[in-house]
Amino acid sequence: MSFLRRRSASTPAGPDFDVLAMDPGDWPGNLGAGLLPAPDGSCQGVFLRYDLFGGRGPAMIIGNLPEGSPARDVAEGEAPFEVAQLLAALEDDEEVTVVGAEDVPVMQGDNLLIVRRVKLSQGRISCVQFDRSDNVLVTIASWDRPITDDLYALLKPLPAELFQQG
Repeated sequence: MSFLRRRSASTPAGPDFDVLAMDPGDWPGNLGAGLLPAPDGSCQGVFLRYDLFGGRGPAMIIGNLPEGSPARDVAEGEAPFEVAQLLAALEDDEEVTVVGAEDVPVMQGDNLLIVRRVKLSQGRISCVQFDRSDNVLVTIASWDRPITDDLYALLKPLPAELFQQG
């Protein structure tokens, strides 16, 4: 996807990569964001939590994890990091595992994505993943809502200012 690029930053106050997500202004609920810091202060990932339920829990989490992020390293059958974050936010301690996956081609504007639909042991969670051209893994985990192809049209790079400390 040509519109995604690495950012160059001398101080790691936020991510050095574009964050692909839905614009908070386009989302009717509450939005929260989390940065995954490394010991050296660099950003090892960003996840955004979208709450449509009026404070009763998130409807969706979108994660952007660059190559080398420890959050990408999950054991065989283990649910992605974003699924664990969704369950934690819902205060659900159920153990969820991956029971299968299938690759599906999806268009996002002029870009063809190969989306991996992750099938989980908890049927109320929908999860998809795709790799961007800059080696950032995007994972979307949704509670009680299927992830449909029209969601990909809403994804766009968010401005760096949203994730700067200060």
